[in-house]
Amino acid sequence: MSRLINLARVGLVASAMLVSGCATTSENGVNDPFEGYNRAMFKFNDVVDRAVVRPVAKGYDTVVPEPISWGISNFFSNLNDITVAINSLLQGKFRQAGQDAGRFILNSTVGVAGIFDVATPAGYTKNNEDFGQTLGVWGFDTGPYIVLPFLGPSTGRDALGRIPDWYTDPVMHIDHTETRYAVIGTRVIDTRANLLKAESVMRQAATDEYTYVRDAYLQRRLFLVHDGNPPQDDYDIFDDDID
Repeated sequence: MSRLINLARVGLVASAMLVSGCATTSENGVNDPFEGYNRAMFKFNDVVDRAVVRPVAKGYDTVVPEPISWGISNFFSNLNDITVAINSLLQGKFRQAGQDAGRFILNSTVGVAGIFDVATPAGYTKNNEDFGQTLGVWGFDTGPYIVLPFLGPSTGRDALGRIPDWYTDPVMHIDHTETRYAVIGTRVIDTRANLLKAESVMRQAATDEYTYVRDAYLQRRLFLVHDGNPPQDDYDIFDDDID
């Protein structure tokens, strides 16, 4: 796994170098100067997904009882709250960081290692923060849109942000190699299974899946960086694709 991470880091650092180096935009204002490469990588990822990940996820969704699936999703969501709390702190959201930490502690104890989400009913809202968003709050430009091998949609800024997020992910610090692989694999399949219904909607709605995914990703990231209140001028670039 360490070799895979090292290879990924090389790619991510290269992507990060593009943050300030490319300003080419497509006709609708989206910064996608590598569209040819991105479309090829999007197709490659889709082939891998259809051949391997999606069939396994469908089998998982069929075989695993729903209460157990919920528990597994809750477990990984609880681990993610560590990364969320750290990034809330780095963004100066001190009260939210305290709530994120309280959510993690409550679910890790009363919720039995996060299998049960007892924090949400208690008023501890689940937040979504990562280092890509933190860089955005700090003023770093989004950079060009780029599709990463296996990892999917990203931007130069978000690609750079994945590196510290990996270090704050408890799963990446599991010493036993086989256990770490098993946990990572379970998380990937559980996440993919949770997207099966959304995927069906996307395939029916999109005339061009590449642009649909790209614009949806960029719109969501803009929304998250600005906590649901993005600058109107930036947000309008997606209006033609939403209508």
